[in-house]
Amino acid sequence: MELTALYARSVELAAEVVDTVTPEHLELATPCGDWNLRRLMEHVVGQHQGFAAAARGAGPDLALWADAAVGDDPAGAFRRTAEDLKAAFAEAAAADRKLWLPEIRDGGPFPLDLAVGFQLVDTLVHGWDVAAALGTPSGLVAAVDADPVLAGALVSVSELVPAGPESRGPDRAFRERLPQDGARGPFERALALLGRDPAWTP
Repeated sequence: MELTALYARSVELAAEVVDTVTPEHLELATPCGDWNLRRLMEHVVGQHQGFAAAARGAGPDLALWADAAVGDDPAGAFRRTAEDLKAAFAEAAAADRKLWLPEIRDGGPFPLDLAVGFQLVDTLVHGWDVAAALGTPSGLVAAVDADPVLAGALVSVSELVPAGPESRGPDRAFRERLPQDGARGPFERALALLGRDPAWTP
């Protein structure tokens, strides 16, 4: 299966989680440091917009990746911007375009498949962050683990994230890798690779 199709599958699984978020949930704590659920959703939607701009040929402009307001409808904002990003990825594929990703390593340009892989990981892991904040992570984990191709893509791209101190830490996108020997499946292995504790609770 093409990576873009796997990404579309990851969006649908994450959207099913985000659809359950209500305005009352937006102050909940998340596994993302001191971010509450509103801050996490603003980051996710901003990433959708940044990746879409990159897929349409934007250069390394960090302003395009700014967090975006979600109001009281995070699910609507998530779905609208994710659909736009899927369309932008299709446009980039048709143009054989590489993407500038100013938040990642040296900014690129990155091959489209790698950029899509990064966003697939972001989508599933932040989907888990949302589910964990709501106290319901098991459904998403089970759905991904039941799909060997999707789960394999999640783990393989997670393994590409550098593990050195220049890339990991409390002020970085990812914390230090955690031991994987207790992982009960590929999703938990990916979480550990990215410094997420699969047992995190609010």
